[in-house]
This record gives sequence, C-alpha cells and structure tokens, in this order.
Amino acid sequence: MTDAPALPAVWRPRVTRLVAYATAGVIVLGMIVLAVVVAPQFQLFDRVLMVLFGLFVAWILHMLARCRVVAAETGLTVVNAFRTRRFAWAEVLDAQMNAGDPWPTLDLADGTSVGAMGIQGSERELAARQLAELRATLRERGEAPERH
Repeated sequence: MTDAPALPAVWRPRVTRLVAYATAGVIVLGMIVLAVVVAPQFQLFDRVLMVLFGLFVAWILHMLARCRVVAAETGLTVVNAFRTRRFAWAEVLDAQMNAGDPWPTLDLADGTSVGAMGIQGSERELAARQLAELRATLRERGEAPERH
C-alpha cells in the first residue's frame, strides 16, 4: 500500500505537457514564419490574423497542459482544461480509474463525479503511482474506504 505524500502534493502529466507545449511552440513559430514569407497579396491584417490564430491554438494547448490535481491541507483542487474545482476533503469519497480510462474519476459525497485530467491514463506507470498516492491521501484526509 502506498503512503500518502507530504502536503501540498501536485499530480500532473509529463508527456502530455511536453507534447502540448512543444506543439504550441512549433505552431506559433510556424505561423510567424508563414506570416513573414507569405505571398505579397496578403495584407498586414491577414498576417496578424495568422499569428493570432497560432497564439489561439497555443492557448488551447496550454489549457490542456495545465491540468493538475493539487492536495493541500484545506482540500483537493482539480484543475481541468477549462474548469477549476476545489473540494473539502470530506467531499471526495474515492478516486478510481479503470483500464482504458483517460483519467481518474473522483466520486463526490453529493453523488456526482468529476474527472481529474491531471492524472493521464496514457502514462500508465506514472498514472498508477499518482492514483495510488491520491487514494492514500484520500484515505488519510478524507472519507475514502480502505481497499484490501
């Protein structure tokens, strides 16, 4: 059984962040180069829009790369692509991720659930370790049942 990490603890993907930020850099750089070398019939406005489009795509990729789960003394914060949610420890009952799931699901005391995109199932070993640490933290701080 995994021990709970010291708080504050942050769980976030590695490969997803690397790919998202590298892709964002390539897209922005590519759009800047395209805006500079594009045919002369394109006006300054068109060139600026090309760069702005590249920056918009980079912003979307940043939103995907910023996902994380943060455990602090006050509770759990789940930062997903476009929404951040904060939960008191008693609000989170359990975390589970079945084989093939893209990320874990947090079961909440009100009967709902929320995805935690900060732990990516595609990073199998890292995801398993992070999920085990999160569950250990929930057992220590929250209401998660003991697993045998």
